[in-house]
Amino acid sequence: MSDPTPAAMPRRSRTSPLRVAVWLLVLAVPVVFLVVFFAYPVLTIVGRGLFEGGSLDFGAIGEVLSRPRTLRVIGNTLVQATVGTGVSVALSIPTAFVLYRRSFPGRKFLRSLLLVPFVLPAVVVGVAFRALLAPHGPLGFLGWDRTLMAILLALVFFNVGLVVRMVGTVWESLDPRAEQAAQTLGASPLRAALTVTLPALFPVIGSAAVVVFLFCATAFGVVLVIGGSQFATIEVEIWLQTTQFLDLKTAAVLSIVQFGVVILVFWLSSLMRGRQSPPLALADGTVPAPRLRLGKGGSALDRVCTGIALLTGTLILLPLATMLIRSFRKDGAWTLGNYVALGTRGSQALTVNVWDAAINSLRIAVDATAIAVVVGVTLALVLSRRPRNSGARRAMGLLGAFVMMPLGVSAVTVGFGFLISLDRPPLDLRSSLILIPIAQALVATPLVVRSVLPILNGINPRLHQAAATLGASPTRILLTVDGPLMLRSVGLAAGLSFAISLGEFGATSFLVRPDRPTLPIVIYRLLGRPGDGNYEMAVAASVILAIVAGTVMTLAERLQPSTSGPTR
Repeated sequence: MSDPTPAAMPRRSRTSPLRVAVWLLVLAVPVVFLVVFFAYPVLTIVGRGLFEGGSLDFGAIGEVLSRPRTLRVIGNTLVQATVGTGVSVALSIPTAFVLYRRSFPGRKFLRSLLLVPFVLPAVVVGVAFRALLAPHGPLGFLGWDRTLMAILLALVFFNVGLVVRMVGTVWESLDPRAEQAAQTLGASPLRAALTVTLPALFPVIGSAAVVVFLFCATAFGVVLVIGGSQFATIEVEIWLQTTQFLDLKTAAVLSIVQFGVVILVFWLSSLMRGRQSPPLALADGTVPAPRLRLGKGGSALDRVCTGIALLTGTLILLPLATMLIRSFRKDGAWTLGNYVALGTRGSQALTVNVWDAAINSLRIAVDATAIAVVVGVTLALVLSRRPRNSGARRAMGLLGAFVMMPLGVSAVTVGFGFLISLDRPPLDLRSSLILIPIAQALVATPLVVRSVLPILNGINPRLHQAAATLGASPTRILLTVDGPLMLRSVGLAAGLSFAISLGEFGATSFLVRPDRPTLPIVIYRLLGRPGDGNYEMAVAASVILAIVAGTVMTLAERLQPSTSGPTR
């Protein structure tokens, strides 16, 4: 649906000062939250790295950056992020074609299944790949256990579903007439796809690649569990320098480097958007997909893409299936003993049993979800406004970029920032139990905004104008027009926040108290403590965590609106 033309729209009244004051008051709460719990800790880290005795200390920065270890860590980060992103995108495009541009029974279920790895806790993914690639695992003969290849496979496992979803959603609504015209002129389906459709999808592919690069560059749990310090990235090195060597200076300098990488990626992303080709030609609603045909009469494009999609599905299912089977095995025999042992503290590995840790995780996830939804929905409502003043529009743009920054700055940096900045009055929160939910909410808030804002932006302004003409107040319009339409996206955002909080490991590892560990922390401790049955307990606990996170995300996915077009 096209937007109403200015001539057709009724003349809007001037915004009253009272209304502006109300919106500023509404905006103040989430902005203060982000400034205090994101900007302040991150800037404190920057200060620790740049300043010594009140003046800039370039010598220390240069000394840290010139170390061979630092150069190796930066190199590991760039290599892992670049290769992980490239392979994820290469596998995702053919898979998105099969799942979103062809129809066959069960494709909606496969779409949901493909997205599950993205919300799995990083520690669980690490355990799954260790079980798959260990010497006695199904693929142990490859010799990839604790290698760079294992890390890259895990990064692809994590992110391929996200790229499929981002590209496929747009591809599903892409107007097919240009591709059909190319085929009418004699182009094969493959050539039409490569020369017409693929260039049209470049903007969304580039956007997905940027997001995946950031996720790969800030990966922590996966690298730590699968590769250890040998393949440490900037994220892992910050954690090691802080918790193992107590070298806050080096950790601060590395945090600055990571922050610089994030800003560089955001800048390149905005540069790419600025040079985009004309807007995509989208159809009004979802375009019906032809049936997938692999036998006689099927095209080579369908067969090639289906083959790559099957490879992607194997990469997703094989680690999960291996982990599930491994959880029922001990000393070469089938057993339920690994699950029974979850009620114990393992072999001198834990301070509480696994079920107590699971309850801690659920409580923290509920608190973090509540915070993320309140902050994220409020920000989405503000960002969905359309101010007529050019200065206000620029301010909205800056606010939108600021809101997304926690998506690029790692959870480890946030947790480290909490540790060194919130340690004196009036913000002495070191012993407060609220720090972990706040840190996890910061990770989830940008995703809440991204889930809700498109729905609010898609609401037809005529609905607001019609309600105002009938005498509805702004508050009533918000409750009766915007509220019901965004309700499903809020449910999706809440489910996503809960799943992410449940498996969060980076920030939590800095802030957790020994007597109140979360489930991912307990799994990591079981993996790191040799003892009878500790590894088997870690695998069983990982299965429990994966089932809960996957179930929550699958239920939330069903709340996703069926179309992304303007709401009529």
